[in-house]
Amino acid sequence: MTIRRESLRSTRMHVGEGELPEAITADLECPPEDRSIPEATVARLATYLRVLDSFQEQGVTTLSSDELATATGVNSAMLRKDLSFLGSFGIRGVGYDVETLTELISRTLGITVHRAVALIGVGNLGQALAGYAGFATRGFQIAALLDAAPTRIGSQIGGLTVQDVAYLEEIVVTQHIDIAVLAIPAPAAQELCDRLVACGVSSILNFAPTVLSVPAHVDVRKVDLAAELQILSFHENQKEHRHLAMRAMSARKQSPRREASQ
Repeated sequence: MTIRRESLRSTRMHVGEGELPEAITADLECPPEDRSIPEATVARLATYLRVLDSFQEQGVTTLSSDELATATGVNSAMLRKDLSFLGSFGIRGVGYDVETLTELISRTLGITVHRAVALIGVGNLGQALAGYAGFATRGFQIAALLDAAPTRIGSQIGGLTVQDVAYLEEIVVTQHIDIAVLAIPAPAAQELCDRLVACGVSSILNFAPTVLSVPAHVDVRKVDLAAELQILSFHENQKEHRHLAMRAMSARKQSPRREASQ
């Protein structure tokens, strides 16, 4: 999926504002090359996409690598390296076409098509996830809500009826589920994971505080909020140590002056 710099330069002069250049559109219709992209890069691509969406809402049509890097909190060299996995399409001295870059990242992340998601567990966290409107704007449709609690089964959340998790396998097939989200207690997570894998689900987002054991072909992303807080606590601790070290250094510098004045 390579867009030649010359082609982009020649077409931009004949394209109205907000219109995707014909040469670029032609390339976008072709599937991207099967290339290995590091997981850390994939995570940053998702961040770039979120920022690009924001710029598009503001009416921004082009961005330099420095501008995009600053907005996403990475350095320009890393950003350019990440985007090199998508092909060559920036224009020296002009930057990146926001609409084109958004489309390329979306295609790479596989979100130009809608993916059906099953949310298992509709407690406090599950209900918050079920009500999050941002999933739909990124191509993810919450197609099924499931729970084991009799008090929750049959209730309505966001226009969907919570179904009995006992019918998981049937629901996965009838709703064409691509991705499952586990927002359930740790003791139940592995069993539900095994059932999902057995009926063909190979992508799972896990909010349960446990590590899931899955076959090699299954992708699991673990969201551990406590671990994220611990990481933030570490950084707070580091800042406190630096602050104390600076105060101690300042005190040592002041001490000889006081002695000299005496």
